[in-house]
Order: sequence, then C-alpha cells, then structure tokens
Amino acid sequence: MRGALGGPRVLLRRLREVMAEPVSAQERLDKVVVLIAANMVAEVCSCYVLRVDGTLELYATEGLKREAVHQTVMRADEGLVGLVASEAQPINLSDAQSHPAFSYRPETGEEIYHSFLGVPVLRAGNTLGVLVVQNRAHRTYSEEEVEALQTTAMVLAEMIASGELAALARPGAEPAIRPHLHLEGVALSDGIALGHVVLHEPRVTITNVIADDVQKELGRLDAAIATLRADVDDMLERGDVADGGEHRDVLEAYRMFAHDRGWLHRMREAVMTGLTAEAGVERVQSDTRARMLRQTDPYLRERLHDLDDLANRLMRQLMGVNHAPARDQLPENAILVARMMGPAALLDYDRKRLRGLVLEEGGPTSHVTIVARALGIPAVGEIANAPSLVEPGDAIIVDGATGDIHLRPPTDIENAYAERVRLRARRQAQYQALRDKPCVTKDGQTVDLMINAGLIVDLPHIQDTGAAGIGLFRTELQFMVATAFPRISEQLSLYRAVLDAAGDKPVTFRTLDIGGDKVLPYMRAYEEENPAMGWRAIRLGLDRPGLMRSQLRALLQAASGRTLRLMFPMIAMCHEFDQAKAMVEHELTHLRRHGHVLPERMEIGAMVEVPSLLYQLDEMFARVDFLSVGSNDLLQFLYAVDRGNARVANRFDPLSPPLLRALHEIADKGGKHGKLVTLCGELASDPVGALALVAIGYRSLSLAPSAMGPVKAMLLDLDAAKAAEILRPMIDNPSSRIPIRARLQAFASAEGLQV
Repeated sequence: MRGALGGPRVLLRRLREVMAEPVSAQERLDKVVVLIAANMVAEVCSCYVLRVDGTLELYATEGLKREAVHQTVMRADEGLVGLVASEAQPINLSDAQSHPAFSYRPETGEEIYHSFLGVPVLRAGNTLGVLVVQNRAHRTYSEEEVEALQTTAMVLAEMIASGELAALARPGAEPAIRPHLHLEGVALSDGIALGHVVLHEPRVTITNVIADDVQKELGRLDAAIATLRADVDDMLERGDVADGGEHRDVLEAYRMFAHDRGWLHRMREAVMTGLTAEAGVERVQSDTRARMLRQTDPYLRERLHDLDDLANRLMRQLMGVNHAPARDQLPENAILVARMMGPAALLDYDRKRLRGLVLEEGGPTSHVTIVARALGIPAVGEIANAPSLVEPGDAIIVDGATGDIHLRPPTDIENAYAERVRLRARRQAQYQALRDKPCVTKDGQTVDLMINAGLIVDLPHIQDTGAAGIGLFRTELQFMVATAFPRISEQLSLYRAVLDAAGDKPVTFRTLDIGGDKVLPYMRAYEEENPAMGWRAIRLGLDRPGLMRSQLRALLQAASGRTLRLMFPMIAMCHEFDQAKAMVEHELTHLRRHGHVLPERMEIGAMVEVPSLLYQLDEMFARVDFLSVGSNDLLQFLYAVDRGNARVANRFDPLSPPLLRALHEIADKGGKHGKLVTLCGELASDPVGALALVAIGYRSLSLAPSAMGPVKAMLLDLDAAKAAEILRPMIDNPSSRIPIRARLQAFASAEGLQV
C-alpha cells in the first residue's frame, strides 16, 4: 500500500494494544490518531464525533492545533467533514480547499494542507463520527488507503459506542451513540406503552473485531457462506416458509444475494485488511446500509431489508447466536421492535410482559395490527429503519394514539407520558362503569356492539367489555398459529370453548379466510401476481372441499343443541354462497345419519367484501339470514388499494362518499328485506367511523375489544337522527372541499361527543 508503514494489519494489531492499555479515554484517542497518521504517512489525522445536538466536535488530532480539540464544533452539514457525515460516504480530494463544501476554521491551522481523505465512522449503518487524514502535498489517496481508513474507523466506532468518550463531553453535548429520538409513524393500535426494547430479530453484537489469523478468518467466512447458501437452497427446494415468515420471493432474493460474487468479494477484502469474519460481514453491511438508506429508489431501499436479513443470518452463523429471543422469557415491560412480522409471531410472545409494538412496515389493516388491537397492545408502524435505531434494553415510549415514538426519552417526557397513562387508566375506569349499560343512543336507537375475536385469549373480553356477543370470530387464527393442520378434535374444542364463554350471547363464526397474505406455514404457498385478489377464502374452501368440510363438521358438532351463526368470506357471486351452503347441508345430513345432536338453530350468512356483490344484494338477501360487511377488504377492492402497501394504504379515507354510499345501500336493502346487516371491519372501531355507520342505518357493529369503551361512550351521547340529517347531504351531494371526517369531527365537538 503506497505510503503506509506495515499496512492495515500491523495498524490493527497496534490499535488492539492501545485499546487494552489502562489509560484515560482522551489519552487512548490521542494515541489512536497518532498511530493512524504514522501508519498512513499522513501529516494530519483527526477524529470528529457526532454529538446529541447534531453537531460534530473535534475530539482528537495529530497535526492540527491541539488547542482546537473540543473547541472546534461544526454543523453536521458544514464543511467537508459535515459532507462525509451527512452522505456517509468517503471523500477523497487532492485539493480540498478548492471544493465548494470546504469550510475554513482558522483555529485548526489546516489551511496549509491540501489533500484530504475523510471516512464516516459507522455502526449498524448509523454515523457516529468522521475520521480524517490530510497531507500538504496534492495527492489522491489510493483505494487501499481508503479501505484501510474505513477498516480503522470500525475500531473507533466500537470505542464511541462503548460510551467511553461520554466522560469527555459537556452536558448536552455527549456523543450521539444513544440520543433521544422522537420518531413519527402511523398509529396502528391505540394505547400508550412505556418499557424497554426487545428486538424481534436481534442484531449480533460483535465483540472481536481484529483477527489473529487472517487465513483462518477467510476459511470461517467461506464455510459460513457455503452453509448459508445450502440452507437457502434447501428452504426453496422444500417450498415451505422459514421462521420469521419469509415467503418464497424473499427466499429467491436471499438466494440471489447469497450467490452474488461481488458481495462475497467485498467481505473477503474486508477480512484481508485484518478483521475477523463477522466484523468483515458487519463492515460491508454497514457501508451498504448507509449508502442504500440515502437512495430514493424504493426498489433499492426494499432490497436493503433482504441484505440486512442475509447479513444478520451470516453473522449469527459465524458467532453461533440463535435467530430470535426466547419468546417465553421476555423482560418486564417489553416493547417489541421489528421490521415486519406476522400475527403468529406476535402471538408467540408472553402477553403478560409485552407492552407495545413498533414496526418498520405494517399498516392499520395488516393482520399483525389486527391481532395487536385484539390483544390491546399499543402499536406504531412505518418507523423507517426502526431495528437499526434501537439497542436492546433502550427505554422507549410508544404512543399508539398519535403514532409518536420516543426512544431513550429524557425524564420530563417520560414523566409526562406516565401522567397520560394514569389519565387513560381513569378514563378506562369510566368506560368500565358503562359495561352493563344498554347501548342506546340519546334518541332511543339500540345499537348492538359486539367484539371481533379469534383465539381463546380473546374470550374474557366478552364479559370485560359487556359486549352483545362476538360479531366476527376469525377461525383462521387457530390455523395460523399452529405448526400443523389442526385436527377436527382441536377445532371442536376451540369452537365449543367460544360458545361456552359467550353463553346466551350470539357468536358469528367466519369460515377459513386463508390464502393471499395469510399463508399457513404447513401449506404450500402458490405464487400469485395479486394474492389479495387470488386463490383465497371461499375460493380455496370450495376448491379444497375436504378442508372446508372438516371445519364445518367441527362447527356443527360444537353447536350441538345451540344456535350456530356461520358466514362465508369473500363471496363474489350468489352461486358461491349456494355451493357453500350445500356443503353445510351435506354435513348436517352426515351428522344426522350418525346420531349426532344437531344445532337447535342455524343462521347462515355471507360477508360483503367484493364490490360485485353490491350489484347482487336483492338476490343475496333472498338467500341469506344475514350479511356482514368487511369494510377493510371492501375499501381495498373498491379503491384498488393494497392495504398492506404503506405507500397507498392510507391514501383513501373510508369516510368518503363512494364507500359510504355503498355501505348505506347495503344497510337500506337489508332493512327492506327484513334481514340483519352488521359491519365487522376496522371502521367500526373508530368512534368517528361508528358515528357515521349509525347515521346511515347500521344497528349492529363488531369492533376491537379495546374500542368498545370509546365507541359506546360516544353512542350513548349521540342523537342518531341528528347525525343522519348532517351526514346524508354530505354523501348525496359531496360538493364541499372539507373532508367528511373533518365535518363529522366538528359535529361531534359541537355535540360534546368524545371521538
């Protein structure tokens, strides 16, 4: 390497010796910059550290004026040093002073130096500082020298991250290794949680950065890569879904990256500079993450997730670390932080210790969100780069009402939120006092409020909330959390327990709604261009009659001598309902023939989720005992919006004329046919949404248990007729530019309603 004395391996060995010396933090840092300058034959080596206030402070230098240390402070976007920090990319110049970003700081004495090489000090893709070397001569540093300085910066990153330099800082100007961060996301599940971070897929903490034997480390890396590739190939050949819910397209991306020669070459190069195998992987991934986080191309940013997962798997393999934390050994007040997760993964955790959920991805109607609401877990989504911003054990506040996240909060913010939690507890006590009070509006309209459920853990909510029953029991959740297909006896046991818990209150069971994004780990997944509009729900049930009949048989036996309310999801044509009902009749005949006691009463209905059914309402009402509107999917299909896609999931408000017109027509037709119409989508869990639904004629709603108190309190004070008078013109003649939601909120405020 041109100009270097002994190369990066010698430098790393000497740095390790300095790190082990019993000296002060400032002495250690001073020795580090002297070593780097000597090794790279540089006249200047300076270390700048990013502070919690967003500025960069000169912490050590060899070559610049000593009195400038801890006195020179610049903005994170100021000068060449600021440019390195903000771009997280090396800058290599032969004449630094001619660069437009050059900033002259007379106290440093750097005006006599021309060549400049600055590299970011990175950890997990986050910038902690900047390392700079300079010379008087006009020269461009070689690629080998850039590589050597980047490798050395890893050692400094660990030194900064350890907190060793905090003792050198003034109050309020500490290194930004664990700063307070206020992050704004999307509110997914209401509530406030104060606790400590638990990573759903914890990062590997590398403790040994410097290699003793480079050839041995290269061998370890090659062996780990070979094992990783074999594992990915095996997963694809089996066609199943790996732990964590990776689908086949993700595994295909893994295979592409795992077999990428450039990726392996960059890691081998990093190891050859003197790093251990795991440090080499981390070094390459940290550089890649820093670069890709600054890309505007959404495709490239999405690929970052694949690379992160692959690199983390490789580091875990090299260090023998388990893939995920022990689900049943959570710390108290755990706040789970994940890139994304499925509902089954969330249910693996101990609910008694889990207080909140933070997701990098996941929208208000994603299935993990629905489960979080059912469990009463405050959740916030769309927090960019969430898993990389936190460290396990970090204090964190999750505000599921506003979508705010406070990471490592200062005392005043923590105290303010603790007071909010106490206020919410008092409000919940007020809601609890309404539990046994009939839900009748101020003008005498009775509204049945029922809960959505899907697991045994949901059943106590029937009594706790004073619900009129279960308006939607999602039978697929039992299948999604199981490791194998539930036997008829297991299904029978669950359904019987649900009916027992409900007592004389009605329970509406929805038959299996699987397929699309609800993939069972033990069923073969099929590639589909548009899975939400593909082979799922009733379509899958009719094509797999054995699957559907086993469920129907368990439901019929569980309801022996009782009322069974059954509804079929995603009906698009009347004949699909006819086919499904015929299967029920077939199972009734079978059970009757074998001497089983049948349900005393049967009510069979369908879900209105597919827009085609809006044009078959008269025919459907002639066939069904009731209809239930699934507003989540109806909104999705009506607006051609993938509810799992964060870019468009919130683009259209359900409280807008098109959907409200459709919902009003369904309720109106139901009244004319004398058939019950209920609504079980997330719209019913929103007090403003519930206000609109009652105003257009709905008298039966099914909602998340946590929403029961707020919705009931609002309805008890609502004049439904007055709300109808206000809302109907907004739907029929939507001329105002003010959104319907805003106008309803203004109405609620004027009426003294809490929404």
